[in-house]
Amino acid sequence: MKIFVTRNLPGRALSRLSEAHEVDVWEYETPPTKDQIIERAKECAGIITLLSDDISRNLIAALPELKVISQYAVGYNNIDITEATRRGIIVTNTPGVLTEATADLTWALILSVARRIAEADRYVREGAWRVAWGPELLLGMDIFGATLGIIGMGRIGYAVARRTTGFDMQVLYYSRSDTYLTRAAEKNLGAIKMSLEQLLAEADIVSIHVPLTDQTRNMIAGKELSLMKQTAILINTSRGAVVNENDLYEFLRERRIYGAGLDVFQQEPTPLDNHLLELDNVVATPHIGSATVSTRNRMAQIVVDNILQALDNKKPKHLVNHEVYHQS
Repeated sequence: MKIFVTRNLPGRALSRLSEAHEVDVWEYETPPTKDQIIERAKECAGIITLLSDDISRNLIAALPELKVISQYAVGYNNIDITEATRRGIIVTNTPGVLTEATADLTWALILSVARRIAEADRYVREGAWRVAWGPELLLGMDIFGATLGIIGMGRIGYAVARRTTGFDMQVLYYSRSDTYLTRAAEKNLGAIKMSLEQLLAEADIVSIHVPLTDQTRNMIAGKELSLMKQTAILINTSRGAVVNENDLYEFLRERRIYGAGLDVFQQEPTPLDNHLLELDNVVATPHIGSATVSTRNRMAQIVVDNILQALDNKKPKHLVNHEVYHQS
């Protein structure tokens, strides 16, 4: 069968896919447009997609042979799941494998913001370091003994929380559901469940780990930011649209909160005129939560496993729309 892949993937997973099917890989670093996807995938039974691909209802309708959409990511808010399910198209993702890498990146951002690492690096490189040591030079915030508030105690949220043990931190969390992970956080880490408002008011560091849904879009805006301590740090490695960037900019510019570490933005790539990039108390990274060699290679293996299983009439292990198997 024919398969279109919207970007080259690391490792040898695509070679394995090519042994079983006819594979067409988009040859550029920039993503294909909607029309380009339709042109290349119009006869394809499967496509491998990234978060930056807008797999809309109209695009799905333009691909009559499509049987499976295999997403190279955990999130899938770029795909119209309702339309795919209505059409009987299987949608899969790559959960679990990027948990630890994203948790590591979250902690890198926590440390960088609290101790002003990026700012200090620029200070040295730009020749501003003229006194060997100063009592008030680049003073940061303590992490050891601080209180970490986690919004969304899923796989990544729990992995972030596990790393607090070396820092003797109190863990607070907000979650809409009671799961084995929330119970493990309470039992193993002494985590305390709170309302969102309580968490924002008490945490020294707030880290966001929720999917983007209608309920979480603009979840953190002016009202929520106003509850945070002036010395608090906000970290977002989930989805950019969960945070209202305009409100966040005002709070950071006015030093009404201490700083922010952002791996995700409302528009990606974020434009250079994004006012958040003007601020010294912001550390920005280009959506690299899962960007380690082993993690991205493993993601490629999973995304290929998913599409091979689906095209072989087997139920994929990492299925998003289970309803597709229950339709008449």
